Amino acid sequence: APIAKVGGMGDVVTALCRAVIDKGHSVEVILPKYDCMDHDQIDGLQQVDKFRHDGKDVLVWRGEVEEVPVVFLQPDTGHFDVGCIYGRGDDHVRFGFFSECALAWLEYSGDRPDVLHAHDWSTAPVVFARRSQLPPNAATAVTIHNLNFGQDLIGRAMRACTFATTVSPTYAREIAGHGAINAHCDKMVGIRNGIDVELWDPATDVLLTQGYNAESFESGKGAARHQLCDRLGMHHAPLDTPLVGVVARLTQQKGIHLIKHACWRTLERGGQFVLLGSSPDGNVQRDFNNMAIEVGNKFPGNSGFIFAYDEPLSHLVYAAADMLLVPSMFEPCGLTQLIAMRYGTVPVVRKTGGLIDTVFDVDDDWERAQLQGLETNGFSFSGDKDNDIDYALDRAMMMYASDPDRWADLVGTVMRQDWGWSDPAETYVEQYWKAAKDMENRVGDKEDRDDRRR
Repeated sequence: APIAKVGGMGDVVTALCRAVIDKGHSVEVILPKYDCMDHDQIDGLQQVDKFRHDGKDVLVWRGEVEEVPVVFLQPDTGHFDVGCIYGRGDDHVRFGFFSECALAWLEYSGDRPDVLHAHDWSTAPVVFARRSQLPPNAATAVTIHNLNFGQDLIGRAMRACTFATTVSPTYAREIAGHGAINAHCDKMVGIRNGIDVELWDPATDVLLTQGYNAESFESGKGAARHQLCDRLGMHHAPLDTPLVGVVARLTQQKGIHLIKHACWRTLERGGQFVLLGSSPDGNVQRDFNNMAIEVGNKFPGNSGFIFAYDEPLSHLVYAAADMLLVPSMFEPCGLTQLIAMRYGTVPVVRKTGGLIDTVFDVDDDWERAQLQGLETNGFSFSGDKDNDIDYALDRAMMMYASDPDRWADLVGTVMRQDWGWSDPAETYVEQYWKAAKDMENRVGDKEDRDDRRR
């Protein structure tokens, strides 16, 4: 599991690195040594070196995370001894200095990677550093996980990089006209994220009382539901009662007004509802706290709210739920819908970004799914009003109640689809090779010009 995680980027970087290593390539991650990271997930952590940068000592540590080699840099500035990853007013200073340290470490250690791959605004300065600060002949790549943050830094990285990626084809099209992107959008490739199918595997998940697969999901998901209801003090409803789940940070991006509406809609139509997540906004959190009380009073025993980040519990929610709601206002890729399908939970999503690329409506998207070599696998809606989400949620609940055979077929379908990293990683490797070859050609052209001048 990722050791320093706020959103989905930790999952993505960990799983992508593992997949590229599995394809026979050498990968090393450079991270700050956060005081708040999960040290128990790091194998063989030890200090191996020390160097100076800009008059400051930088301790160098090495370890492995999920069999991925990681270098941890610990400058004595205290930038990363603050009890959090992001969220301070000086984040641009902290990560700007880290980016400098990372390049200084590569020079100090003599490491000469073929490709230097930065993720999002926080390490974008690596990409637009002076050429003399970069490893000789290294291509540079930047992945945009969410353009909502650090647009100026990402814009500078777009101008300088050899190539850029973002985390789904549709999100690439959605942001292509943005001022930080449009002048260099020809460099950008949309590659959908995947999930770690070893970590997210209901057949071997030790957090479930009973494992299951696409052939045994009825008993397995029933056991998970029993386990979740016991944990949350919910009624053990009849099996024809749908359980709708949400696993999300409660921010405006995630469509919180639609989540609230869907909660009431689910319960009024006789379903059960579970939400796992919390909000960094105190006002939003208070609204959800109050709603949880109101819902509990009106529909006792039929809802569960866990206002926390709890990845182990999320495994149980994914397994127990019949449907997972993802009504995001924008979603660069989204991982929850992919994990949900892995666990036989049917996604109900808003049509945006990566949700378009991964969820194909059972009634509206047969042709689009076939073009991707897939079968339809969920329910989707456009718009951002209550009646818009009702269009998708009502159809899902109706199928669940009135056509159990078709629902069972749908669950089997979503469980058999492959949303892992093998195909996306292959596309990344192709881009790495192309970028490295491009840099090789540039160096060769420069040497030819120098020879002619002589």
